[in-house]
Amino acid sequence: MIRPLFCAVLLMVMPLTAARVLADPAPAPAPASTSSEPYELVRGLQAVQDGIASGDTAAHGSHIALIRQIGEKFLAADANVWSNPQNGQAVVIYLLSGGAPQVVRKLPRDKINVDGRLFDGALAYVEGRQDEARELLKEVKPRTIPSGLGGQVALVQGALFARAEASFAIERLDDARLLLPGTLVEEAALRREILLVGQAEEFDKFEFLTLAYIRHYRNSIYAGDFWQRFSTGLTQSSLAFDENRFARIVTLLEQIDRASRLKLYLVIARSAMVRGRMAVTRLAGERALTLSADASAERERAHLFRGASRALTDEYDGGLAELKALDRSKLPERDVPFLNATVQLVLDVRKPFAGGSAAAAEKPPLTPARVDLASSNAALARAQKQLGELELLTRDRRP
Repeated sequence: MIRPLFCAVLLMVMPLTAARVLADPAPAPAPASTSSEPYELVRGLQAVQDGIASGDTAAHGSHIALIRQIGEKFLAADANVWSNPQNGQAVVIYLLSGGAPQVVRKLPRDKINVDGRLFDGALAYVEGRQDEARELLKEVKPRTIPSGLGGQVALVQGALFARAEASFAIERLDDARLLLPGTLVEEAALRREILLVGQAEEFDKFEFLTLAYIRHYRNSIYAGDFWQRFSTGLTQSSLAFDENRFARIVTLLEQIDRASRLKLYLVIARSAMVRGRMAVTRLAGERALTLSADASAERERAHLFRGASRALTDEYDGGLAELKALDRSKLPERDVPFLNATVQLVLDVRKPFAGGSAAAAEKPPLTPARVDLASSNAALARAQKQLGELELLTRDRRP
């Protein structure tokens, strides 16, 4: 059920929507009444964004038009409204929610009642001046300011410091989630944090964030971006290569579509094999086999990884037979050298040592020649004697 505030906002943008469906071009709708306070308009914007997080395509479609109309109302507002701290904070939230910086620059800055670091930092961020934004916003404590603004600032801090200070970024993304739960800010924080936590090899938190996203935002307009980050975090770290938690990986992957699941299992299998994790290679290969179609390239790749893991562990003959039965013509070009190298490695496992014979293997090694230590022993004795004489000499000279 759409919340009342969201309905009110949609009513505000209905003239624009109606104009789009008319056969003849129509002038753009006039901005809505200027009676609303700026902070009320921004709350309406946040309501629409929350609809995007829950998968409301109508909210997504009206989002840009709404931002434009709010900008027009800001410009039309009486200068005195900006002395209200709520309205000053609304300007910063507007900027960080996709608002136009050119609109904000036209507002009477000397009238806007808001922390200068927040205002200038937000403006620097949306205008792409990242270094300046980092300097202005790093010391801001999101939990010490109103949660509506604090959550937005924490999200931006997480984005600004993701590469340079990952642990700090993770802390701020946690703040964003806690300050604005159930909103697009929390949804965006989960999308950003999942990759950072994966890179940090923190599996328990990686699992927690994934399940939180599934529970609250699986229908989000941006869910595809989350699963892309999830895949990157999972496969570009060692998270998936512990056989003891593979069942938990399977549970997470059950939440995504079949084609994406198959692709991920094949990536995991190949990466695990390169790292020598044969147990995980086999588990992922078997999962890929159950998801792949008969006579498909994916099926042949799954056999490649499972066959290799079998041959290099406890099923040599069966694994080698599986590798030899592969249809090479269906493998991707990059996997053919991989297959050749794997088969050669498997054959080498049971290849006898070159030039070896049973008689030579049974013949005991030659006893190495005895080393004459007489000279070094004599030198050591002389050194010890000289050290003793030196000790006596220094003892006699002590006061």
